[in-house]
Amino acid sequence: MTAPLAPEPTAADRRRWARYLVEERAEGTVYQRLAARRTGEERDILLRLADAERRHKQHWLDLLGEEPARLPRAGVRSRLLGWMAGRFGSIFVLALAQSAEARSPYDAEQYATPAMRADEKVHYEVVRGLAARGRRRLSGSFRAAVFGANDGLVSNLALVLGIGATGVSSGFVLFSGIAGLLAGALSMGAGEFVSVRSQRELLAATEANEDAAASAHDLDIDENELALVYRARGAEPEEALEKARRIVAAAQAGVRRTATGPIRTHGDVNEVVGSDWTAAISSFLLFASGAIIPVLPWIFGLQGAAAVIVALVLVGIALLSTGAMVGILSGGPPLRRALRQLAIGFGAAAITYLLGLLFGVGAV
Repeated sequence: MTAPLAPEPTAADRRRWARYLVEERAEGTVYQRLAARRTGEERDILLRLADAERRHKQHWLDLLGEEPARLPRAGVRSRLLGWMAGRFGSIFVLALAQSAEARSPYDAEQYATPAMRADEKVHYEVVRGLAARGRRRLSGSFRAAVFGANDGLVSNLALVLGIGATGVSSGFVLFSGIAGLLAGALSMGAGEFVSVRSQRELLAATEANEDAAASAHDLDIDENELALVYRARGAEPEEALEKARRIVAAAQAGVRRTATGPIRTHGDVNEVVGSDWTAAISSFLLFASGAIIPVLPWIFGLQGAAAVIVALVLVGIALLSTGAMVGILSGGPPLRRALRQLAIGFGAAAITYLLGLLFGVGAV
């Protein structure tokens, strides 16, 4: 039984093919530019993705017969990705590319081959995996940055609005904002210093010690408690026994203990946790960078309602920006994350403003 013939392509079909052609070309450029900023395995993966996009581009070019004299422009998302990939090569590009790959137009395209449809689904998983690698590398520092800056934004906006609602002078509002900035930033820095220093001390206290293995040459190869050391460090009984026997045998044979690969539960404490001073200074600066924004209108001499409105606008833009970045990196809808961040921040500020009004009325 012969397969049914495909319908004669229309002018609309050819215009659609031309659009697919430029999109595949743009996506291939994104992967090539990202690959140029990577090394090793990630570079190889990105180059293979670019090769696949070239195959897809060639499919549409073959259907068209030749490249049209006039091609449509690639979509805004594809052009933005290409621009960012050439200049940043960051996790943001992969996160946006992941969202783009999630919406393949080929599922309902009769002129796309089954292999192309399968490729697009695989590409989504590949890009998601690469983005996940970047998210894991970025998660700790990004969480700290968003938390610190957002905490400064919301807490100091709530403070200046609450103080301002009591009816005090603009100078007192400015003083309160600066005091809130310094108090919050110092508190964040001190808290981070204590947290990291305590974690380093805890890890140092639990770091594996190889004194037991150093005495291995005096142990009985079959009857010894060295395996208990490895079991205490989390190894399975069979694995612990095997490692203990290997170390004892190596020690008795005069082989250097380092060649047997002793188990260590941790790397260098500084590598695992980081510097306490670096963490403290970073937290101080991140909080201060957010907390200064609500105070800017009063610093530049604005008063009353004008200062409040400008502060709300500035903080609103900052909250929307941090929320959108969280959405991009998490692979979620940036607008929803941005609006959520805005609602939480303004909600907290509204509560303190209402409290300030109540205290202001009570003080009259």
